[in-house]
Amino acid sequence: MKNLFEFAEACLHQPHIDEKLALTHQAWHALISGELSLAPDQPVLPIDKVKFPERPELLPPRNMPRRKLTTVDGVIAFFHAIAHVEFVAIYLAWDMLYRFRGMPDQFYQDWLRVADEEAQHFELIRKHLQAMQVDYGDLPAHNGLWDHAKDTADDLLARLAMVPRCMEARGLDVTPAIIEKFKALGDEASVAILNRILTDEVGHVELGSYWFKFVCQQYGFEPEAKYQDLISQYYLGGKPKGPFNRELRKIAGFSNAELDWLEAHGIGKL
Repeated sequence: MKNLFEFAEACLHQPHIDEKLALTHQAWHALISGELSLAPDQPVLPIDKVKFPERPELLPPRNMPRRKLTTVDGVIAFFHAIAHVEFVAIYLAWDMLYRFRGMPDQFYQDWLRVADEEAQHFELIRKHLQAMQVDYGDLPAHNGLWDHAKDTADDLLARLAMVPRCMEARGLDVTPAIIEKFKALGDEASVAILNRILTDEVGHVELGSYWFKFVCQQYGFEPEAKYQDLISQYYLGGKPKGPFNRELRKIAGFSNAELDWLEAHGIGKL
């Protein structure tokens, strides 16, 4: 394959995990080698055509295994949940560049890099699980993250607001405290993986912020007001969970006004 959208279609519409990972890395290497065309050469298929593996079994969030980090089973459940997030994130990056056409080439290059990094994250966590005698799919998972993709399949601004600038940004809030818990447990392998993921995810959210503002400018929207409108419209109840990591979110492109609004409207504690 020599066309980005041909890679995207293959990754989104076949369920095989190892093939998806290999194709993602192959596409990224083709891009940086100057061998990948960014010219769309086929129509966009509906999002309900996207295919996932048969496992893990998808259950409601209330039925997820407990993730108590002081037990082996809890650590396994935690990393399995993170593996699922990172696996779905591969789909989210591919779908971002596949579904929304007519953007500058840099948009597609950026989200392909994100897809490749998410695949690397998944591989790191999967290897970590396998060291604990578990593989991805052995535990159940829930599909809330992909539900946001389906809800925003026809609106690029909504997708950018809800996925990188809401759901992924949540990782910037919660991951530092989890890293500290693993440090206290002396689990340096887990600390190293989570630090790597956190560093990359700041960059992914920053890309979401950049392209959100870019599209707002194209349509004449004021970005901060548009973000508030979209979060209120698409987030369940319109109230994201807090508290919010202002330091990392500002690095990732959030303004003080956006953070003030989130803190004023957010609910819950870590």
